[in-house]
This record gives sequence, structure tokens and C-alpha cells, in this order.
Amino acid sequence: MKILKKWQQMTLVKRILIGIIIGCILGIFFPMKLNFLEIFGILFVKALKSMAPMLVFFLVIASIVQHKPGNKTNMKTVIMLYLVGNLLAALIAVIMSFIFPITLQLGKLSTNIAKPGNISEVLKNLVINLVDNPVHALVTANYMGILFWAILLGLFLRYGSTEAKQTIISLSDAFVEVIKLIIEFAPLGIMGLVFKSIRENGIGMFIVYGQLISVLLGTMFVTAFILNPLISYALIKRNPYPLVFKTLRVSGLTAFFTRSSAANIPVNMALCEELGLNKDMYSVSIPLGATINMGGAAITITILSLATVHTLGIHVDFITAIILSIIAALGACGSSGVAGGSLLLVPLACSFFGISNDTAMTVVGIGFIIGVLQDSCETALNSSTDVLYTAIAEIHDTNKRIK
Repeated sequence: MKILKKWQQMTLVKRILIGIIIGCILGIFFPMKLNFLEIFGILFVKALKSMAPMLVFFLVIASIVQHKPGNKTNMKTVIMLYLVGNLLAALIAVIMSFIFPITLQLGKLSTNIAKPGNISEVLKNLVINLVDNPVHALVTANYMGILFWAILLGLFLRYGSTEAKQTIISLSDAFVEVIKLIIEFAPLGIMGLVFKSIRENGIGMFIVYGQLISVLLGTMFVTAFILNPLISYALIKRNPYPLVFKTLRVSGLTAFFTRSSAANIPVNMALCEELGLNKDMYSVSIPLGATINMGGAAITITILSLATVHTLGIHVDFITAIILSIIAALGACGSSGVAGGSLLLVPLACSFFGISNDTAMTVVGIGFIIGVLQDSCETALNSSTDVLYTAIAEIHDTNKRIK
């Protein structure tokens, strides 16, 4: 009982760290004997992914029906931060790729997953997803569709009866409580995820592609610890690192292991509440960020594309690199609507240099090999930035009103 009480008194982050350590130890020393532990990780992620669409749907509707005319939501600032953040992350990836040029060993790796043909196709799919059947959007976790229908319903329900509004609010609160219960099992779930990852992949394969992983992760670290703090300081004019570290510690840590921005939405909602942010804003900005705030994806698209370019000896000038950054930033916004995410947008960027589809898809195959680590870090960066940008947007706009 004493151990249980001490466990409950610990913060969630400390409990998750203990789960990570236990998962690592068991994965290294007992990879086959304890393979049943994987089920904890699978169940945890499955539960979060299953509940997240419904949670977002009712949270957004409840937020709109409760919104009082005249209350500021700061959404313009948040959206601008999302778009600018994508572009700047891609530019940093370009710089890192020129400083540390990568040459790949292109064998016969391939993937048969369907891919978009061009940037207009990505954007067209993104727009089409807006008017997806609402039930289908909930079942398939199409967050663009969920947001669209939730906003429309919320706007019209503002003129509905008090009973109807209260029903929506009660449902929203109920989903929040269910999510809180699921998150209590995060340490056990993440222990299972760590165990599964180590048992299946080990660490040997990361040595083969060490340089590529180093540049990818190094760029993401520069974005997380230099670019994001600079953007934050420019808006709030004070030391941003306490907020940056908190978002990475709470949001980034869980996103790293779940490898899903959608599954991490409930964690980000809880963090926004803990930070005392305006619920009218974060109930919309967080699910929106999980859809279009994809700085990590922009980095992946840019670096893998330029690695292919360097391998083939193609010269890239400054203007071409800038155009690539814009393509990567726009493509990243649509990566959540494409099967395979950011990796399947690499051929799109490669086509800009006239690189054949077969060659580009070989690079995608390499991307899938290192995807365990690449996708984890990419998701951690994307998801933690959702909260960071939401917070600094509110602080910035509050300071402007005070002045």
C-alpha cells in the first residue's frame, strides 16, 4: 500500500520515465520470454486513438457553444505560427543538409504504398477531407473533416436551446474524464511500447544509417531548442525555455512513444488546461495543429529529398532550395491526410529535381527502416510545438491588449 501511495503521488512524467526504464531493461534482457508485455502498449495507443476523434469532435462543439461574443481566441496568431513554423523548419533542414551533405547507398528497397502525384493533389485531398462524411471522418480519424463539421454544428448550436447546449457540454466533459482514465495507464502502456520497439528493432540497424539519423534528429533538435525559443521570444519578450522544456517534457515525451499526433491530442489538451490557457482557443488549435502544424514532417521531406539529390550529384542553388522549402512546408500541412505520412511526400519533392519515382521510392524504403526513431522524434516535435505555439499566441495577444 505504501508503494502504491508513493506511485500515485508521483507526477505522470516521473511514472512514464520509470516505465521507459523498465521497458528498456526487459526488452534488452528478456526479449522473448516476456513478449506478452507488448499488449500493454498496443492497448494504450489503440484506446487513445479510438477516443481522440470523439473527444475532439465534442470539445470543439462545446467550446463554440460556450463562447461568448467578444471573447478573443487568438486563432489568427496560432495559424500564422503553424504555417511560418513549417516553413522555417524546412529552411533549417536545407541549411543542415548543405552543412552535412548525406550520400545514401541506394539498393532495391521499395514500398508499394500509394503516394500523391504532386503538391496540388496533396492540397486537393486536404480540401476534399473537409467535407468527408462526418461519421466516416470520426471512424477514420480524419481531423480536417472532424474540425469542419464540429465548427459548423457548434456555430448553429449556439442558437439552440439551453438543454441542447448542456447535453453537448456534458458529453464533452464525459469524454475528457474517460481520456484522463486512459492516460493514468500511460506508464504501463509506454513500458509495453518501449519493450516492443527494442525487441523488434534492437539498436544495430541505427548504426548503418547513423549519419542520416544524426542529421534528421540534429535538425529537429535545432528546431526544438533554438528556432522555437527564438520564435517564442520574438512574441512574448521573455525567457521561453521554461515553457519550451515543459511542452517537450509533458507533450513531447508521450508523443515520442505513441508516434501519433492524434493520439497525443488528449495529453496536449490536459497540458493546456494545466497552463491555464483559454479553452475556447486550445480546444480548436490543438486538433488543428495535429493536422497542419508539421514542422517535423517538413524537416523529414527536405532532408531525405536533398540526401537523394546529393547522392545523384545534382547541383542545387539557393533559389531552388528556397522553393523546395516552400514545397516541403505545404506538403507537410497535408501529410496527415496521406497514407504513410511525411515519408510518402518525399517522391513529390524529389520530382521537383527530375528524380525518377523508382529512385525516390527507394529512399522512402530507407525512411521506413529508420522510421522507428525518425517518426518518434518527428511526432514529439510536432505535438509539443502545438502546445507551445498555442501558449505563446495567447500570451502575445494578451500583452497586446494590455498595452
